[in-house]
Amino acid sequence: MHPYEVLKRPLLTEKTNIQNDEENRYSFEVDRRANKLQVKDAVEKAFSVKVVAVNIINVPSKQRRLGRQVGHRPGWKKAVVKLAPGQRIQLFEGV
Repeated sequence: MHPYEVLKRPLLTEKTNIQNDEENRYSFEVDRRANKLQVKDAVEKAFSVKVVAVNIINVPSKQRRLGRQVGHRPGWKKAVVKLAPGQRIQLFEGV
């Protein structure tokens, strides 16, 4: 899998912003087929940083209703990446 196919989008929430500032951790939605090594390579190539650790979470699909209709929200995969001390990703700065 090409490194630029692995990362789908950055996750920007209150919790991830706190992790960015205090723990130097960044969160991304990634392709469901991606593993930790692919995520590490993709982040290092895309942002020119050194990745220390990668944690991956499979977020399950959920059942949702709209009136009598029952549907599903699709599941997805989240990756939390810890960078080496002193390194930052400029995409997240000032958000």
